[in-house]
Amino acid sequence: MSSPTESVPGEVRRERIVALVSERDFVRVSDLSEAFGISEVTVRADLEVLDRRRAIRRIRGGAVPVGRRLRDELPFEQSLGTSALEKQLIGKAAADLVQSGESVILDVGTTTTFIARSLIAREELQDLVVLTNALNIALELEPAIPRFSVIVTGGTLRRLQHSLVDPMGRYLLQEANADTVFLGCNGVDTQHGVTNINAPEAEIKKRMLASASRRIVVADGSKIGQVELARVSSIAEVDLLITGPSADPSELDHLRRRGLEVMVVG
Repeated sequence: MSSPTESVPGEVRRERIVALVSERDFVRVSDLSEAFGISEVTVRADLEVLDRRRAIRRIRGGAVPVGRRLRDELPFEQSLGTSALEKQLIGKAAADLVQSGESVILDVGTTTTFIARSLIAREELQDLVVLTNALNIALELEPAIPRFSVIVTGGTLRRLQHSLVDPMGRYLLQEANADTVFLGCNGVDTQHGVTNINAPEAEIKKRMLASASRRIVVADGSKIGQVELARVSSIAEVDLLITGPSADPSELDHLRRRGLEVMVVG
């Protein structure tokens, strides 16, 4: 039996989709499928029509308002040199929280790459299990084998970032029960929480948070107070934020008042 929304004429449905995208700023294909009781194939077809009309802007995973300006991702190698000293200090502070025998999830990113390097430098660390969705981090950790066991999630490779995302990327994480996750991001804001530039990586980050007992976000100061396209989590879903001295002190105070523990290094 078809649902009431399936009997809505296509043009009416598409008008409602435009209104919903404008209201929420970003809507996923799966959200629209559920909201209108239609298949994701039909949703994608509607979005293509609306994109051609310039009523919305079609992006990977969903749609945003046509006037929304999307910030381009920098290649990993270019980002690695930005705020490098601060990221190095954050990486060392994060690695110092890890003990032998633990299991750790390392998210993709430049700051988490510095965590990987700091973990390797701790020669006393033994029997560490590291699960990552970043090909570059897996290669960074290879010299630490057999002290470390390195597990790669699998999934679809994203260009520029060396990251693995869905499909397939989620399945290993669903079975994982790690001690700690170190999560990278593009924005940390009191109201909007942890956000990321692209939706596919945001979905994997959500699964990482759900797969670890201790949830730590690592972000250099430029990310604090920023809001990006794809929501990852609320502030309440994070146990600790490690950031650097370039972060706006007032923004950090707001985060602390919301109950988030904040560590500033450097």
